[in-house]
Amino acid sequence: MSEKIRLYVDADLDAGQAVALSRDQAHYLFGVMRLQTGAAISLFNGRDGEWRAVVAEAGKRGGVVLCEAQTAPLRMPPDLWLLFAPIKKARTDFIVEKAAEMGAARIVPVLTDFTNAERVRRDRLQAHAVEAAEQCGGTFVPEVADAVKLSALMDRWDSARHILFCDEAKVGEASGLHAATPGPWAILIGPEGGFSEAERARLTGLDHAHAISLGPRILRADTAAVAAMTLWQQALGDWT
Repeated sequence: MSEKIRLYVDADLDAGQAVALSRDQAHYLFGVMRLQTGAAISLFNGRDGEWRAVVAEAGKRGGVVLCEAQTAPLRMPPDLWLLFAPIKKARTDFIVEKAAEMGAARIVPVLTDFTNAERVRRDRLQAHAVEAAEQCGGTFVPEVADAVKLSALMDRWDSARHILFCDEAKVGEASGLHAATPGPWAILIGPEGGFSEAERARLTGLDHAHAISLGPRILRADTAAVAAMTLWQQALGDWT
């Protein structure tokens, strides 16, 4: 059963490689899960795939595991970014967790005209992305970027990356995503108050931005993120 325990580590992974555990990791493995020397776990670092490793040293404040064999290759997600306006803490955490589970390659909190949220702690959100990858069997952890103003991000946007922005003004219309162009994409989820008229005008004026509806009802931001990623993955991603 201990091999079902998966840990993300920063160290390189290779046959015979010794990996030192952090204090938190040691507490989890030996204090919470009660593992002993010789127990097997799985490790991944976002670069070298997944590896079976065996506990060589177990202590309260640290430990060492030895890599034995690769059990899965690195599986990269599609080139899809999720841009979202932060909302309440627990629901922002949910968005990041689900984005990591569903195959986002990068997660970017954006500050829109109507964003109303607490200070965004990138380190905390990155930790949630790591935990999601550990639990869902992924071998890649998406980067959570620092929060950035939407207007500033659009100023330096590479037009080769299409933007799928979920516009509540189009509620009830067909998404039309099945006819979208393959390639690098970003999904943009607005705040609870929606996009401002200036933001909507700017986005609709971009050739590489595509406004869609997410069905006959206006969705909460966290629901919209899951719905939009599901539509994109089925049409253009690695679910097909």
